[in-house]
Amino acid sequence: MTATTRAKVTIKTLAHELGVSPATVSNAYNKPDQLSEELRIRILAKAEELGYGGPSAAGRSLRSGKANAFGVMFVGRLSYAFSDPFAAVFLGGLAGAVEETGISIALLPVLGTADDPDITSVRQANIDGLVTMCVELDHPAVQLTRARGLPVVSTDVTDEPDAWWAAIDDEQAGADLGAHLAGLGHREIAVVVDTHRPVSTSARLIAPAEVLETDARARLAGLQRAMPGARIDVIAAGHNAVESGRVAGGFALDGLPSRPTAVVCLSDVLALGVLDTLRARGLRAPDDLSVCGFDDVPAAAEAGLTTIHQPIEEKGRQVGLLLLDLDSPQRQVLLPHELVVRASSGSAPR
Repeated sequence: MTATTRAKVTIKTLAHELGVSPATVSNAYNKPDQLSEELRIRILAKAEELGYGGPSAAGRSLRSGKANAFGVMFVGRLSYAFSDPFAAVFLGGLAGAVEETGISIALLPVLGTADDPDITSVRQANIDGLVTMCVELDHPAVQLTRARGLPVVSTDVTDEPDAWWAAIDDEQAGADLGAHLAGLGHREIAVVVDTHRPVSTSARLIAPAEVLETDARARLAGLQRAMPGARIDVIAAGHNAVESGRVAGGFALDGLPSRPTAVVCLSDVLALGVLDTLRARGLRAPDDLSVCGFDDVPAAAEAGLTTIHQPIEEKGRQVGLLLLDLDSPQRQVLLPHELVVRASSGSAPR
């Protein structure tokens, strides 16, 4: 048989060669329990001889109506899923929940701007359900997914009574951190947020209404609630990266009318960048500036960072379990959080 002929081998070709029906060949791959072991071995041996690789995955998906894949949507580049410590731990928990079922995970990064997002990855995705990782439920890609009749599970608390989500109470977490700083006498706070924009060489002040992510808005609201009368400036320097934190840290030190006594970063990654800036300036936390974060990623403990601990891996696992059991009456899982006080926060300078 020539290479040209080999490349055109189909399930019908294999069935003809063996003198069996195409359904019998299909069963050798998809329902082996319906064939004798001898017949299945004969089919697979002939398939290898002819260069037949098995039924098309796309064809199986069309016939079954299932893709056997869940999508994970996030705003940013694909590399974020591998470089960001929160994302890596979360995805590990999600994978642990679904891998024994044979379901795979498709990473769906969304690029573009908030006003004009590129949702091609989600539009073209062959998935059975979608996880939104720190993405608003009114995002166009989420609306598109829902219009296709697919379930969407969020990592944020939402007001929709029938929505699926697994999350912490981000507003209360922000309030817990605010109460901690208020108790230490802090009244001038800089809050560093992620803007989904590329890392910039300069930071800027933004209004609270410009904070994009649901969890970040909730954390900021909780902080404000726990610190009435405090001056709270919101600083943005780029997407969730250590370099963004470094830039924002420099702005907090030099770019405000008066230097704050504490910097609260709405992720640990940003806080680690602020700590880098302090060290580069010969300053120390908390003697010169208290620094706090959110999430309690693995690097936070080594850095001595005061932060809000959330069970990141368990959040990923719970999201996966919700997708696997959509008929369960429990659609919403509220996970615990905890204020973890370490060396980076202390009394406000007098």
